[in-house]
Amino acid sequence: MIDEKLLRELLDAFGPSGREGGAAAVIERHLKSCCDKIWRDSLGNLYALRSGTSGKKVMLTAHMDQIGLMVSDIDEKGFVYVSQIGGVSAPLSAAREVVFQNGVRGVTYYGGREKKAGEVEMDDLYVDIGVDSRTEAEAKVSVGDMAVFASEFVDLGTTLSGRAMDNRISCAALIRAMQEMKSSHDVYAVFTVQEEVGLRGAKAAGETVVPDVAINIDVTATGDMPDAPRLNMKLGGGPAVKAHDGSVIVPACVRQFIKTAAEKADISVQDEVLLSGGTDTGAIQRSGTGVLAGGISVPCRYIHTPVETVNKNDVEKTVKLICACCEQTELPEA
Repeated sequence: MIDEKLLRELLDAFGPSGREGGAAAVIERHLKSCCDKIWRDSLGNLYALRSGTSGKKVMLTAHMDQIGLMVSDIDEKGFVYVSQIGGVSAPLSAAREVVFQNGVRGVTYYGGREKKAGEVEMDDLYVDIGVDSRTEAEAKVSVGDMAVFASEFVDLGTTLSGRAMDNRISCAALIRAMQEMKSSHDVYAVFTVQEEVGLRGAKAAGETVVPDVAINIDVTATGDMPDAPRLNMKLGGGPAVKAHDGSVIVPACVRQFIKTAAEKADISVQDEVLLSGGTDTGAIQRSGTGVLAGGISVPCRYIHTPVETVNKNDVEKTVKLICACCEQTELPEA
């Protein structure tokens, strides 16, 4: 079953793009007992190696950064204006509680009284941290500081909801898989940085490891809510095997490798075609002279909001599928 204590630790860890150290510390603590080597690169990517005997390298990745807000200005009344870090929706960010890395809390709202909530833009958004002047505000936060949503983790029975499920749920699944798998290959788990602002950490990871095959673990959108886009993925249907997103077309041999592992382990999967957006899969595929790269995705509702929602069984099957892939002796070839 899902380790909800670990998941809560991951969701509570402060880690917007470029400031992932808090999340990395939690992940490293949970991997020490099962990995032969753990290190970080200069970008902040966290690497964990389980050594094998086959001479082949499998790289598993999951980004650990979350979307957030950065202080861009403070006015004379102490209201804190912000810019976006990653795919933040301004309308969905208004009237929310946020928290800064130093623990300062605030609530968001927007200027322009003539605007409806759905018309709010980032320039309208500000954070009220409970002060009355710029001097008081600057004693608490500074231009360049970051904040993230402060919504609570909620267990809804068959589903789990909260901030930063994108992509801490995949980090939790990858930690579990590293703890449980039996593989003859060198397995590198890489928890990447700055995915939300351009897949930046993944390219460095691909060029550092130079794997024989790479599998990225991330969330994917679903089409099972009212008025949702036409998407094949749904909660409860099992992990999705990526075919295409805005950053990558997955090679047929890699998709088949993942699907064969799922079939052998009796894991039901979904086919994923994501109409927009990109993932670390694309950056890894283009690293160095090219890498065979694919993706396993956890279906998730309400992505890039404070209430991202996943299904418990999908997560459990994702862990099993990661293990099944790594336990196959034959790796795909181009």
